Amino acid sequence: MDIFNALTMIGGLSLFLFGMTLMGQALERRAGSKLKMLLGRMTSNRFAGLLTGLGVTAIIQSSSATTVMVVGFVNSGLMTLKQAINVIMGANIGTTVTAWILSLAGISSKNVFIRLLKPSSFTPVLALIGIIFYMTAKNNKRRDTGVILLGFATLMFGMETMSDAVSGLREVPAFRQLFVAFSNPILGVLAGAVLTAVIQSSSASVGILQSLASTGAVSYGAAIPIIMGQNIGTCVTALISSVGTGKNARRAALVHLSFNVIGTAVWLTVFCLVRALLAPALLGESASLMGIAVAHSVFNILCTILMLPLSGFLEKLVCRMIPDTKVPDKAKELDERLLGSPSLALAQCKMVLDKMAVLSVGSLKSSMNCIFNYEEEAAEEIRRAEEETDHLEDIISTYLLQLTAGHLSREESVRTTEYMKLVGDYERIADHAVNILESAEEIGEKNIEFTEEAAGEYRKICNAVNEILDLSYKAFSEKNYGAARKTEPLEQVIDTMKETLRTRHILRLQKGECTVAAGFVWSDLLTNLERTADHCSNISGCVLDTLNQTMNIHERQSIFRNSDEDFKQEYRVFERQYSL
Repeated sequence: MDIFNALTMIGGLSLFLFGMTLMGQALERRAGSKLKMLLGRMTSNRFAGLLTGLGVTAIIQSSSATTVMVVGFVNSGLMTLKQAINVIMGANIGTTVTAWILSLAGISSKNVFIRLLKPSSFTPVLALIGIIFYMTAKNNKRRDTGVILLGFATLMFGMETMSDAVSGLREVPAFRQLFVAFSNPILGVLAGAVLTAVIQSSSASVGILQSLASTGAVSYGAAIPIIMGQNIGTCVTALISSVGTGKNARRAALVHLSFNVIGTAVWLTVFCLVRALLAPALLGESASLMGIAVAHSVFNILCTILMLPLSGFLEKLVCRMIPDTKVPDKAKELDERLLGSPSLALAQCKMVLDKMAVLSVGSLKSSMNCIFNYEEEAAEEIRRAEEETDHLEDIISTYLLQLTAGHLSREESVRTTEYMKLVGDYERIADHAVNILESAEEIGEKNIEFTEEAAGEYRKICNAVNEILDLSYKAFSEKNYGAARKTEPLEQVIDTMKETLRTRHILRLQKGECTVAAGFVWSDLLTNLERTADHCSNISGCVLDTLNQTMNIHERQSIFRNSDEDFKQEYRVFERQYSL
C-alpha cells in the first residue's frame, strides 16, 4: 500500500462519513412527524420504550443522535429517566441496521438479480434519482428525499473506495500482525472504543471495520471484541451533550455508558471463556461483511436481553452515582439539542408556551378578583407570574429564531410563526393583569368606592372576559376549532360593552353619583379588559390560521365578521348572555 492508496482511503473515509451525516440529517428532517408520533406513543412500558428507541434509530441511522435527543428530552421534561432507559436500549439495536445495509457490498454471484442487490449496481441509479429530486424539488420533503438518496450514494461510494484502497493490505504481513494483536480481547475493546469515540458514530466505526474485513485479514476473534468496544465509544457523544444539563439528563447519558460497559463486561467474559474452553474454529476464520453485521446485531440484542429486566437496577445505579442534592435541579426550559429535529423542538416549545399561557390567564383572572377582594399574597403572585412570563417570552422567542435558521417544512414554518405571535399575546395579557392589580391598589390607597350599579357592570364584563380567556386557551391548548370560532364574536360583544359602560359612567358623573377619581380607575379597568379580549381574539385567530395553513389574521377576521352566518349567530347569543 503506497501513499496514493493512503490518500484514496482518506478520501473514501471522508466521503463515507459525510454521506452518513448527510443522510442521517435528511432522514431526521424527513421523518420529523413520524419521530413525534413514535415519541407520543411512549409509555412507562419497557417494551414500548424499547421499540420506540429501535424505530427512531432505524429511521435516522444513528444511535448517538437518538441518545443525544433522549438527553435533551429528559433535560426539558419531555421524557422521564425511566422511559429514557428503555429507549436507549432500543437505540442500540436500531443502530445495527446500517451494518446490514453496508454488508450488501459483500454480495458475490454471477446471477444478474443477485448482483443487482450490490450497492455498486443500484447506487448510481439512486444518485441519479436523488440529484433530480434535489435540483427540481419545489417542496422541502421532496428535496430531503433527494438528499437522503444522495447521502446514501455518497456513503456507499466512500465505502467502496475505502475497500478498494485497503485491498492491497491483504498481502502486507504487518497489517495481518496488527489484527493478530487485536485478537487480545482487551486491546480489541480499547481499539473499538477509541476509534468510535473519535468519529462519534458506532455505525461509521462498524462500516470502517467492514471495509478492513474485505481484505480477509480480520478474523472473527479480532472483530468481535472491537465491535464490543465500539458500543462503549459511541457513549462519548451523549456524555458530551449532557454537560451543563440537569441531573436527570446527566443520568440518562450515564445510563447509556453503564448499559454498554456492563453488557460488554459480561459478554466479553463469556466470549473469553468460550474461546479458552471450546476454541471454536469460527473465531480463526476471516470475518465477512455479513458476518460482522450479524455479530453486531447479536451482541446488541444479547446486551438488551441481559439488561432489559434490570432497567430498574440501572435507574437506581445512576441515581446513586449522581445523587439528589438539597438544591433543587432546575431543568432547562428549552433544549438546543432538539433544534436539529424541528417537529420535536416545536413540541417542546408548545409545552413551555402552555406553561406561559396558564400563568398569564391565571394572573389576569386573579387580578380581576382583586378589585373587590384585594389580598397581598395574590398581588405578589400576580407580579411573580408577570416576571415569569417575561422570562418565558424571551427564551421562547430566542429559541424560535434559532429554529427558523434551520431547515423547516411548510407546516413547521407555519407553527413557528404561530408560536411567535402567541408568545407576545400571552406576555401582554400578563402585563394587563399587573395594570388591573395597580388599579385595585389605587382603589385601596384612595378609598375609592364604586356605586352598586358600577360594581354589577364590572362583574358582568369580568364574566365575559373570563369566558373569552377560557375559549382562547382551549383553542390554543387543544387546537379546538369550535372554541376558536366563538372567540371573535365574544370579543366584539366585549368591545360594545366597554363603550356602553364608559357612556354610563359619564352619565353617573354628570348626575354626581360618581367621583372623578373613580372615573379614571374605571376607564383604566375597561381599557385593560377590552385589550385583554383583543389578545384573546388574536390567539384564537392564530389557531384558525394555522389550521388553514395561512397567517393572514386580519383578512380572515374581516371576512368572518362581515359575511359569516355562524359569527352573527354566536354574536347574538353572547349579546343576550352579557346584556347590560
